Amino acid sequence: MSDFKERAEALDTADELAALRELFTLDDTVYLDGNSLGALPRHVPARMQDVIAREWGSLRIRSWDESGWWTAPERIGDRIAPLVGAAAGQIVVGDSTSVNVFKAVVAATRLAPEGRDEILVDATTFPTDGYIAGSAARMTGHRVVPVAPADVRTALGPRTAAVLLNHVDYRTGRLHDLPGLTAAVHEAGALAVWDLCHSAGALPVGLDAHGVDLAVGCTYKYLNGGPGSPAYLYVAERHQAAFDSPLPGWTSHADPFAMTPGYAPADGSVRGRVGTPDILSMLALEASLDVWEGVEVEAVRAKSLALTDFFLECVAAYVPEGRVTPVTPAAHAQRGSQVSLRCENADETEAVMRALIERGVVGDLRRPDVLRFGFTPLYVGFADAERAARILAEVLAV
Repeated sequence: MSDFKERAEALDTADELAALRELFTLDDTVYLDGNSLGALPRHVPARMQDVIAREWGSLRIRSWDESGWWTAPERIGDRIAPLVGAAAGQIVVGDSTSVNVFKAVVAATRLAPEGRDEILVDATTFPTDGYIAGSAARMTGHRVVPVAPADVRTALGPRTAAVLLNHVDYRTGRLHDLPGLTAAVHEAGALAVWDLCHSAGALPVGLDAHGVDLAVGCTYKYLNGGPGSPAYLYVAERHQAAFDSPLPGWTSHADPFAMTPGYAPADGSVRGRVGTPDILSMLALEASLDVWEGVEVEAVRAKSLALTDFFLECVAAYVPEGRVTPVTPAAHAQRGSQVSLRCENADETEAVMRALIERGVVGDLRRPDVLRFGFTPLYVGFADAERAARILAEVLAV
């Protein structure tokens, strides 16, 4: 164990991102659940105090103009854009991921060529995506076809209108081939819709470079926007003029304050808005994004892979053989920023995670038998990885 501790210390000393940890409110806990809820950046409470006391408390209604509340969805979208490889003007922030999945899937079916009546959906996807796609299909007269990401290429056909996929599997941490699958979808004449919840802020996405049509994502995981912080919708510039939202709210109107009975959509990413922006959570997100100043996503990805490699190595060395089995792929090209371990005895999974949390290692689980450990490179270090593996071994030895 001393060898791994020494290596962790050396790796932390050489880590170019290590100083970023000081930007977050953390304690002695090893926090490996940032893939569910990111840590709080230290400066956000002061920013929110100003928003509440001055912008809301003193300026009140004037803040829609004077404090920039009205333009926040697009302004914050432009700050997220570089983190997912998008040019400005293509991302709007607001609503939940589920609502944005609905907008994107329905809009994709309306953008698809006539005569296509199938929506391919990742069969391993986060449940809500499947629920929403099913509802969208019923409303639009389409048929949902569940398919494993590995089988998408063979499932594509002349009836495929759109394909909804997760970039990183929430349960296993498997990274799917966004460039290759997007190209295959386009070759089949369909549109690609990607869910970036478990990749944005953890690894390069390349929405523009790979020709993605539409994408959605949350902001409370690796982007550290806070519990329930608003999600975002990406609509590629080439589709914006024809983007037909199934939720044409008043704030996406070309002249929202005209209050006319007829709907005329705004230009650009504004077309993805629906109702009044959720200002408090939105401005907390905007402040949280300050931690990304000067940070390259490529450096974050490099550290993520190094962290997860090191953690897996420590687990292999510390944990008795056969007690847990990694289900996250070993290959870097197939790994997100989490490590999922399957418990040999599914019945003990919850007890193991409970014991880990009691000993200061916070991860989470997915029933029936998966322990999940999320590695957020902005604030997780190599000593954290070593300690988590060591305590896991101690818990399993009891």
